[in-house]
Amino acid sequence: MKSQKNIFINRELSWLEFNERVLSEANDSTVPLIERIRFLGIFSNNLDEFFRVRYATVKRIAVSYNSDKKLYKDKTAKELLNEITLKSRSLQEKSFKILDSIIKLLEKENIFFVDENSVESIQKNFISNYFFEYISPSIDVIILNSNKKFPKFKDDLSFLIIRMELVNNEIQHAIIRIPKTLNRFVQLPSKKSLNYIIIIDDIIRLHLKDIFKIFNPTKIEANMVKTSRDAELDFDDDISKSFLEKIAKSVKERSNADPVRFVYDRNINEDTLIFLTKIMGIDKEIDSVVASGKYHNRRDYMAFPDINSKLLYKSFRPVSIPNFSHGDNTFEKLKNRDYLIHTPYNKFSYIISLLMKSSIDPKVKKISITIYRLSKFSKIASALINAARNGKKVRVQIELQARFDETANIKYAKEMQSNGVKLIYGHPNLKVHCKICLIERLEDGIIKKYGFISTGNFNESTAKIYTDLTLFTSNDKILSEVSNVFRFCTANYKKYNFKNLFVSPINTESRIKKLIQNEISNAKKGKSSWIKIKINNLTSQSIIKSLYNASRNGVKIQMIIRGICCLVPGVKNMSDNIQVISIIDRFLEHTRFMIFNNNNNNKVFISSADWMTRNFDDRVEVTCPILQDDLKKEINQIFDIYWKDNRKSTFLNSNRPTKKTISKIDFRSQEMMYNYYLNKLEIN
Repeated sequence: MKSQKNIFINRELSWLEFNERVLSEANDSTVPLIERIRFLGIFSNNLDEFFRVRYATVKRIAVSYNSDKKLYKDKTAKELLNEITLKSRSLQEKSFKILDSIIKLLEKENIFFVDENSVESIQKNFISNYFFEYISPSIDVIILNSNKKFPKFKDDLSFLIIRMELVNNEIQHAIIRIPKTLNRFVQLPSKKSLNYIIIIDDIIRLHLKDIFKIFNPTKIEANMVKTSRDAELDFDDDISKSFLEKIAKSVKERSNADPVRFVYDRNINEDTLIFLTKIMGIDKEIDSVVASGKYHNRRDYMAFPDINSKLLYKSFRPVSIPNFSHGDNTFEKLKNRDYLIHTPYNKFSYIISLLMKSSIDPKVKKISITIYRLSKFSKIASALINAARNGKKVRVQIELQARFDETANIKYAKEMQSNGVKLIYGHPNLKVHCKICLIERLEDGIIKKYGFISTGNFNESTAKIYTDLTLFTSNDKILSEVSNVFRFCTANYKKYNFKNLFVSPINTESRIKKLIQNEISNAKKGKSSWIKIKINNLTSQSIIKSLYNASRNGVKIQMIIRGICCLVPGVKNMSDNIQVISIIDRFLEHTRFMIFNNNNNNKVFISSADWMTRNFDDRVEVTCPILQDDLKKEINQIFDIYWKDNRKSTFLNSNRPTKKTISKIDFRSQEMMYNYYLNKLEIN
């Protein structure tokens, strides 16, 4: 085998490669033009979160006593930080070139960006009214001086730094913060079918003298600056505080966290840059400092307006599941068989419908559910509250540590609690990431269990753009163990036996290794043997070593991994039987499932867990077997559709990711997946 340092890809660098694949969608001429500019926004938003989480983690190592520890190919943490910065700068420069090309293409479609220097006189009245009515009342304006601490804000910070030259040659600085509640893009009145857009930064620039009239500046300029801060939550040890209070306090204190990335307009005045980095405490040795363009808070492009429907993805209607309609008695249906929904191709409303029916059904006595991320206006939460109001026992395991959704979950937690819902918060060091629901119904004097288990969050908003699988079942062997998962969340110091489910942190890793070992044993005996996996991330070195061992013993392994992949595929005598592809397309590939050949008697599972150490050791995760033959066949067919993709898939290999070669037949898996479900509906 290769030396230890060469058998794993660094997870941070692998993630940057993933985000480069996202960026490639913005550069793909087959993607509708407005969707391309939105992919730029996704790329930028991803990068922001990466610096707040992963870069911040490496930075913590760099400033700790482990600062000289070799993390990756003889690199220390500081050296890795430098490599990340160089790579991210390269991607940023590439993204600006892509943006310039998209803007030129938008102009061909009669969509024009205007800035403070190109506004026509006929547009100025509209812009002025818009500024004084919507922008001026919303922005924060803070005067700075060298003796004043930098102001604290609640969220990730982007602002305009203002430099004023006054009549006495004095220099005065200020900042203008633009809140997230304001849409970045303002559509100006169209003219002769021509569409004009101005970014609110430029509207502000047009009105700088109005904002700072009291200073009577002789010269005034504004440059955009963005910082990313460490997003890790730190808890105090005050035992008098509830877990809810500790989370709320920690989220509030994120604004005090150390900066990890500083992006600025390269045209900024040098003395302004020096002044700003000093009062913000930016350390160029360990913080990523990037000179960028005029507009670099480009995550806002995710909300680029729907100006022309021809420049958007074609809309589609999610299809129903054959013989499983909303009007059916769902409980009677589930007594006879299991059902599988695959969002967004199938309707997410099946989940909401079952909860709503349960909330008013006199026979339903108890509902238990895990919640990780809810939509802004959640029908799931409404159904649970309604059930509690109707006298049901409603038990909700809500994850207050769902990164960047902590505030929303705190809000929902308080609302549900005030309406009689019993909340379980779990443990600070053990996130509950599984997606399970258990409904207990009194039938003929006996409690009958129903429920669903999913790979994705119970969130109707993300269900429109995330692919996920959800199993509806009344199988008592599975649901009795689901009930024990809820008990474990309440009392994780007790021992529970899980024979059917894999449950982290109890047995997920060991059960996966056992399945891999079974394929190795079959391969050695000359029996049929292969593994097919679809997950989001693979970082567990222990699992990777097991896969390498399987490959060396002749087990063919096909893996679809959207994001981080620390495994090195295609290396002779180590991983030459392993192929890995990544698919980036219109929908975020979020389904997690695995298929083991098992000598042609396939074992099939869906899971909430990626193959990462945190998912095995530091989270509550559930992996559920698919026992019904037609559903096992369906998941096999889903994998085959993905694997045939030659339009949106990329081979990950030991050198550099390469696009699949497009054959005579153009095969785009997400389009084919929708056709697959349409065809199933027609056949039935």
